[in-house]
Amino acid sequence: MNSFGKRFVFTTFGESHGKAIGCVIDGVPAGLEIDEEFIQKELDKRKPGQNVFSTARKEADKVEILSGVFEGKSTGTPIAMVIYNKDQKSRDYSNIKDIFRPGHADFTYWYKYGIRDYRGGGRSSARETAARVAAGAVAKLMLKELGIEVEGGVCEIAGIISRKKDFEYAKKSEIFALDPDVEEAQKEAVLEAKNEHDSVGGAVCIRINNAPIGLGEPIYYKLDAVLADAMMSINAAKAVEIGRGIESARIKGSENNDQISKDGFLSNNAGGILGGISNGDTIELKVYFKPTPSIFKPQKTIDIYGKEVICELKGRHDPCVAIRGVAVAEAMAALVIADMLLLNMGRRMDGIRKYYS
Repeated sequence: MNSFGKRFVFTTFGESHGKAIGCVIDGVPAGLEIDEEFIQKELDKRKPGQNVFSTARKEADKVEILSGVFEGKSTGTPIAMVIYNKDQKSRDYSNIKDIFRPGHADFTYWYKYGIRDYRGGGRSSARETAARVAAGAVAKLMLKELGIEVEGGVCEIAGIISRKKDFEYAKKSEIFALDPDVEEAQKEAVLEAKNEHDSVGGAVCIRINNAPIGLGEPIYYKLDAVLADAMMSINAAKAVEIGRGIESARIKGSENNDQISKDGFLSNNAGGILGGISNGDTIELKVYFKPTPSIFKPQKTIDIYGKEVICELKGRHDPCVAIRGVAVAEAMAALVIADMLLLNMGRRMDGIRKYYS
């Protein structure tokens, strides 16, 4: 499936080395102010070639709105956006045309479809996520109208874990680091792996502020389940934690339960979600990314004929995908919340009466 959402639905299209990538968003309420400058700034957070910590591929990621917007506002019809690819080097992939790259989707795409676009992975490439960021920017504009904010930052690289979560600092950091005390060590780990023609993994923390109580559709469209689904759809994501996450399996109920006072919850181990429904507290989650599979070391593999060969990659690749993954994770979180807000509007008769009275 190439679409995501129930009411706020987006579909992406395009390949890494095709002419363009883009998205179509359906369900955007009419009258939303569409700030094109903001959308471009969101894409700039994800675009490649900005510093030594990302791929050297140079893409402006200039977004063009094709439909659904008139005089700066959404019309209620599908919003289509396109981003033209400018810096493809398909020749870098000619030597692996018939080879399955270790850690990539080449093997599974070939056996599922019997054909694959070997130029940078085609549809399975992380290049597709630029379209998600464009869609997520529109979702963020809608959330902003309601005072809801989505923030993100890198909280771990190569096992170097952030002790602080300074989301304001992350906005200024080259690697979106949440902890200035470990940022330099994290940068050094990325550059060391890059110099060794290798890569490192990392983790991204996402925080959603001011989400109302009641978002989430039990039992099969729970807010935490859909957030996890959204995050796991991102290239290289391998695990998701909500709130205290796996640590909650290691403590007692008396330690994990968020006690409640008349002023609100006394802790937030649940990450702002109870029973799959937002409880009005800050929604917190963490996404773990594997090391970039595109590395410049010889690796054993097979080709499409079953012959054992050595894979030696060329091209330009991120030494740590988690860094640019921040913008993508933020976008997916915003898209989920926008969808849940629209779904929640018709859940009570008093709300329906109020709207139609």
